[in-house]
Amino acid sequence: APAVKNFTLNFTITNLQFNEDLQNPNSRRFKSTEKVMYHYIDPLLQKSSIGPHFTGCKVTGFRSGRSRDDTKVDAVCSYKNNASLASFDREKLYQELSSMTNNVTKLGHYSLDRSSLHVDG
Repeated sequence: APAVKNFTLNFTITNLQFNEDLQNPNSRRFKSTEKVMYHYIDPLLQKSSIGPHFTGCKVTGFRSGRSRDDTKVDAVCSYKNNASLASFDREKLYQELSSMTNNVTKLGHYSLDRSSLHVDG
């Protein structure tokens, strides 16, 4: 069976005000924001080069950004590593996500910090 591999995905939303509730995984605000993240992130990864192997993401947390309106999003995403996936190319995935988010500026109705996208294999 193919091994499941993880990579981290981090980005900053510049129009989502951070508050204490976002630090609590049991709060309604955390849960609803987490759902919205899946709604936006999963389809992008399904359309990417790892799409056929993509198995999902888990939001690991929200953190306060540089200003009151910035919220940093941390997620761990998984894919099945098998022979038909040449190798996980984080540079290529970064480029794909960058172009799918309008040069790292838009994720659905959210605005992104252009320098905040990180894909770490």
